[in-house]
Amino acid sequence: MDGRRPGARRDNGLSLGRPAMTRIPAEDGVVGIVVHPGAYLRDEFIAPLGLSNRAVADALGISPSNLSRFIAGKQSVSTELAVRLGKAFGTSAQFWLNLQQTHDIAALRRGRWAEIEAEVKVVAA
Repeated sequence: MDGRRPGARRDNGLSLGRPAMTRIPAEDGVVGIVVHPGAYLRDEFIAPLGLSNRAVADALGISPSNLSRFIAGKQSVSTELAVRLGKAFGTSAQFWLNLQQTHDIAALRRGRWAEIEAEVKVVAA
């Protein structure tokens, strides 16, 4: 054993070949690669631990189809799902919510960020 938690990877979770990843600028308070929480779950927990999606869905108390949608990046982390994931994988609910928030900011940067900034007027600085 090398002292890492189960599911931890030597590359610190940077699966550089995944299309669901985005580099996020430093002004957002995060520097690095951003992945959807479902991809993180798949790459850092499900695959390394050799778990089936059905076993994970059963452990979480959700349907396999909901888990599949989450892993595919088609469903966001709700507060309830964050609590379930935290309990099942020994993390916190906040961990999963933070992953989702960081992903959402990166997605907005790829899309309508500049348009939104142009629409909004400063009320207080």
